[in-house]
Amino acid sequence: MVELIHTLADHNDDVNCCAFSSSLLATCALDKTIRLYFLSDFTEVPYSPLKFHTYAVHCCCFSPSGHILASCSTDGTTVLWDTQNGQILAVMEQPSGSPVRVCRFSPDSTCLVSGASDGTVVLWNAQSYKLHRCASVKDGSLVACAFSPPGNLFVTGSSCGDLTVWDDKMRCLHSEKAHDLGITCCDFSSQPVPGGERGLQFFQLASCGQDCQIKIWVISFIHILGFELKYKSTLTGHCAPVLACAFSHDGQMLVSGSVDKSVIVYDTNTENILHTLTQHTRYVTTCAFAPNILLLATGSMDKTVNIWQFDTETLCRAKIPDQPKQFTENWSEDDVSNWLCAEGLEDLVDIFKMNNIDGRELLNLTKESLADDLKIESLGLRSKVLRKIEELRTKVKTLSSEIPDEFICPITRELMKDPVIASDGYSYEKEAMENWISKKKRTSPMTNLVLSSVILTPNRTLKMAIDRWLSETHQK
Repeated sequence: MVELIHTLADHNDDVNCCAFSSSLLATCALDKTIRLYFLSDFTEVPYSPLKFHTYAVHCCCFSPSGHILASCSTDGTTVLWDTQNGQILAVMEQPSGSPVRVCRFSPDSTCLVSGASDGTVVLWNAQSYKLHRCASVKDGSLVACAFSPPGNLFVTGSSCGDLTVWDDKMRCLHSEKAHDLGITCCDFSSQPVPGGERGLQFFQLASCGQDCQIKIWVISFIHILGFELKYKSTLTGHCAPVLACAFSHDGQMLVSGSVDKSVIVYDTNTENILHTLTQHTRYVTTCAFAPNILLLATGSMDKTVNIWQFDTETLCRAKIPDQPKQFTENWSEDDVSNWLCAEGLEDLVDIFKMNNIDGRELLNLTKESLADDLKIESLGLRSKVLRKIEELRTKVKTLSSEIPDEFICPITRELMKDPVIASDGYSYEKEAMENWISKKKRTSPMTNLVLSSVILTPNRTLKMAIDRWLSETHQK
């Protein structure tokens, strides 16, 4: 079930975009403003609305950390805001002065892409706020953009219907006609597609357009051979142009909004329709899932933003077929919920959520904590949960003993999640190396020689190799 839990009606013109961070919801509109709301109760933050743009605000997005909000406008600017106080951090002007239609942060927060009505696409340095590189599409306005989860490339969509793939050096790698009448939006699923082969990693990309269609594409990545883009399928259900699409954070669902005033939620595994929502009275222009909770926001030309909440039944109906690809101890609360559903323990999802049981807490559960803390009265049910947890513990021990040495951080001696290369040429876990440097240790942890620089460069090749190893290991 999906329940409409809140309607925001503070904008006085068409809502163009909405975006979530872990604690805030941002909305922007033709009324030149951006509004920010607390997710806890959907009240507006004290410094909202954010005002700077002199014309319509087309798009807004949070940096992965949620500390920065970007907005772009017909006035030709992309503005970066501090989400803690609403202060402007930078105003970045499109070189051509053309209206900016879309903006997106890279997964590692180092870059920001802005796309404009004249087809120009700019890659900005998100730390220095300087223009890094600039290019343009052949025809039409640039209206859609999405970064691949590894961050090594991004895709743009144009009003002429072309999907264009760019690498992080702004080289055009591929372009093809995706929607005859023009693309309106595109989005990557952050979760790899199960069943990668030949050392490849697969991700799903969704695009939608004026042809009333939503198309699913599969992009495969390998650090040596590059990538491959393949058409997979077309989702049906809308009877008018589709203006927005977005994957849920766990990749289980895809939502779309249309000129037909409806919102459709699809199961990405079966491609069946889970829900059709029809509360908006005019075109649905934007939709977004929250990253950590089962919330959906939809915005419309009726000047409102609707907030929808999914129950655990929807979560279980759309559960992914395989377990999460990272180690159990790194599972989020949602990953634990997925695991419970997959093991036939969906009745315990609410109890585990209420007690904030993530992967680490899950592995530490005992028969006493199940009875005393989680109040699970049935002895048989407690025994079943403990058997399943013991299976996970055994799997964790097996995986830990098999980790290739090159995947282990020299500082923490643990599997790296976010590997970076230091100036000594060695790779480390980013947080561990940052802590090492912050303690005024300017020497290499490996050589004990003075580091020539404290700059850390993301090791995307190593991260992809680790992700691929995790995927292959969990399939055994």
